[in-house]
Amino acid sequence: MDKPLINKERIMSIDVLRGFDMLLIIFADQFFITLHKGAGSSFTGVLAKQFDHPEWFGSAFYDIIMPLFLFVVGAVIPFSMDNIIKVNTKKTIIYRKLIRRFIILFILGWIVQGNLLALSASEFHVFSNTLQAIAVGYFFSSLAYLHLTKKARYALFVGCLIVYTLLLTIPVVPGIGRSQLLPDYNFAIYIDRLVMGRFVDGTQYTWVLSGFGFVATTLSGLFAGELIKSNLPRKKVVLQLLLYGLASILLGLVIGIWHPVVKKLWTSSFVLLSSGVCFLLLSFFYWIIDERGKYKWAFPLKVIGMNAITAYVLSHVISFPQIADYILFGLEQYVGDFYGLTKVLGGFGILYLLLWYMYKNKTFIKV
Repeated sequence: MDKPLINKERIMSIDVLRGFDMLLIIFADQFFITLHKGAGSSFTGVLAKQFDHPEWFGSAFYDIIMPLFLFVVGAVIPFSMDNIIKVNTKKTIIYRKLIRRFIILFILGWIVQGNLLALSASEFHVFSNTLQAIAVGYFFSSLAYLHLTKKARYALFVGCLIVYTLLLTIPVVPGIGRSQLLPDYNFAIYIDRLVMGRFVDGTQYTWVLSGFGFVATTLSGLFAGELIKSNLPRKKVVLQLLLYGLASILLGLVIGIWHPVVKKLWTSSFVLLSSGVCFLLLSFFYWIIDERGKYKWAFPLKVIGMNAITAYVLSHVISFPQIADYILFGLEQYVGDFYGLTKVLGGFGILYLLLWYMYKNKTFIKV
């Protein structure tokens, strides 16, 4: 029987949850989409639809991926920042570390979705990627952990939601009128275009003012990390994570009646709804792995989670299914319509072997 984990400085459930999130990013969406292309059934169509973003209002399961990434980053802050503080007594050294990580994440975001490698100013996007949203959320949440009391951090969380909600509803957009939660009619997209000009990504997603939501989402993860790091018994931690999750979902749904859930705007109702789901996921993983001690099954997810940034960047820069195609092309005559799924499975296998080799050799790339 697996033994309960007792190391409070390394919570395996957080690593596994990060790996679960990365599995959704680097594999699950392609898996269900290509599965539906091969099967063409109504059931696989429902699954594939859950791994695609809604056009505007509402939410699908796929929408939880980016918030969960930010949430997990926040959950680690109480552990990582305390370790940094123990080693570095000077605040200036800590600030340099935070700024360094902020810059690296932004550059990686430029490489992944900012078209930096195209070496063309006409194709470059300044702010358009999950890693850059993480940079914003991590930087300001870490500063809040360093300088604010726990009550003040909760106040900051609420303040971010209120301020962003007001910014999306009160200002007048030049040439359009009062800001509305609609594509091209909201104040957030107006600010993006004003600030980034020709370097805007050209989508309906918003980034600059959405930073309020990114910070709030990361702070929600920070609150979860503080709860886990506390001296509460594990069973009480599980229960509180569960209750926080249910309360946040309920509040998000209620607020969503007036201020709709829009992932592309990262509305405050979306922050509450997605954070609630993240709390529920963490409560489940924490209960199974850290409270009950059942963790052997989660080894593959841990392998992915320990090198999450590497997995994310590589999967976006390199087409592993295309690499698999060079090896598996002979199978197409046998699998027919399922060859796309075969390439996705093969590509994931290649990426996982690389991550497993890094894990086995204790090579962990962090920023």
